[in-house]
Parts: sequence; C-alpha cells; structure tokens
Amino acid sequence: MTRRGLLCAATARVLRADDAQDIWNLFTEMAAALSDGKVAEFMKAFVPAMPGYDTLRLNVEALLASYELQSSIELIKEEGDAAVRTIELDWFLQIVEKLESGSVTRRREQVRCRLVKQKKRWRIASFEPLSLFKPVA
Repeated sequence: MTRRGLLCAATARVLRADDAQDIWNLFTEMAAALSDGKVAEFMKAFVPAMPGYDTLRLNVEALLASYELQSSIELIKEEGDAAVRTIELDWFLQIVEKLESGSVTRRREQVRCRLVKQKKRWRIASFEPLSLFKPVA
C-alpha cells in the first residue's frame, strides 16, 4: 500500500471514530434531556419527518408530566458510513412517579435506530420501538 493509501485509510478510521463519538454524544444528550425533563432538547435528536415523530413527542411529554426518567444506554452494534448509520442499543429506562407513592416502572428494550448526517450533525431518522416511551398505563 502506498503512503497516500495508508494516510487515507488512517484518515477514514479517524473520521469513523469521530462519527462514533458524535453519535454517542447524541444519545448521552438525549438521556440527559430526559433526566432534566426537557422534551424539546430530547426531540432535537430526531428528524421531524421521522415516522412516529408526533406520537413520540406526545408520549415523552406525557411521561415527563408525571414521571422522572432515568436512562442507561449501551451500544450493541453500529454499522454504516459517513452519511447513514444503523445503531442497536440496549436502553434501560427507569420511570419514577413524581407523586408521593413514587412508584417505579422499569423498561428495557433493544432499540434500533437509523441515523442520518444533516449539516454535520447526526439525527435519528427512524427509532424502534417507539413504545419504549409510551406513557405508563
């Protein structure tokens, strides 16, 4: 392999590493927004044209109106290129009622997302299952 080829390969690895870190930062910011009760901040991660976007926003608003949320997210799998990525996560969500009873609901889902890069920023174009954020019955 030529020096130019080695340099390109090294640069591609760095770019992938930067993208991976940017994506991880996106999910970290989402979890923090949920913990802080900030629906708008959480929803910034999503493409508004995403299927189920409005339902997701309404469900998150309903949850945060009555509950405090805490998230734990682990990356399972990441594939793709510099424009589109497919991510699988293990997402644990603890939902604590704000009222005196303080009942706790725990949810754990394997989440699948498709992310697209828009204006140098990763955004979620699909998210399954949306039921992770369904209001507590």
